[in-house]
Amino acid sequence: MKADFKTIALVGKFNSPGNSSSLLRLADYLRQRGHEVIITPHTADCCQIRDFQVVTLNEIGPMVDLAIIMGGDGTLLNIARTLVDHRVPLIGVNQGRLGFLADVSIDTMFTTLEDMLSGQYVAEERIMLEASVERHEDVLIASYAFNDVVVSKSSTGRLIEFEVYIDNQFVYSQRADGLVVASPTGSTAYALSSGGPILHPTLEAVVMVPICPHTLSARPIAVNSRSEIEINLIHADDVRVHFDGQRHADLQIGDRVVIRRAHNTVRLLHPEGHNYYDTLRQKLHWGEKL
Repeated sequence: MKADFKTIALVGKFNSPGNSSSLLRLADYLRQRGHEVIITPHTADCCQIRDFQVVTLNEIGPMVDLAIIMGGDGTLLNIARTLVDHRVPLIGVNQGRLGFLADVSIDTMFTTLEDMLSGQYVAEERIMLEASVERHEDVLIASYAFNDVVVSKSSTGRLIEFEVYIDNQFVYSQRADGLVVASPTGSTAYALSSGGPILHPTLEAVVMVPICPHTLSARPIAVNSRSEIEINLIHADDVRVHFDGQRHADLQIGDRVVIRRAHNTVRLLHPEGHNYYDTLRQKLHWGEKL
């Protein structure tokens, strides 16, 4: 497979000066390979990198052929939302904890990247969600979410009540701590800890998982990714909607949260030989003796 990554964006974990040495070594390595390297301002400032072109994250999309993210899955989520409409492929170098998305080990970073930049990689397309909050026919906020959109109680600790519609068909009313609407990528995040199923990343599906529902009959539901999911807030004292746990907005009674599949997909590049089930087995410690 031919790889033509002339211009590469290098993005580090926000406010993590401990990454400075690794980032600078990686930037020098990429330049020595003949790539043009662009650094985001927060990465340049945090890591004291001065010898490379600095461009804001919102402006990078049309300029680069690839983005390499050094950090963890949270850092990659943020970059994926920002660059999804520009179809920029992403490589994640894991300096976090789990590393479901950022799967290049920092210990073997240069060897692995040498192979990947030479075309030895596995490309994977993953769906992105987009959600909007509507109040009295006005759209208050719209955002992408790579993992999940979560409607949940906030500081009061009281249950919230909401109705769910799928493609304008009534599904149920629910009293619960909230509801997680997750992409296949997000099925191993909050949705999993709430009792939801693991969806393979290539599935054309979205999963809805109630959070601590006030009934024993509530179960996760997987629906086609082309479905439109609507959550109507019926009663709550204090409730928010969260996008990937990184953006949020306060909700009021009567608000509608509408969730759809985004038009574009996220293109992740993995090392050659990547196996999703190997990742699950490693990260979830399947088969280990207690």
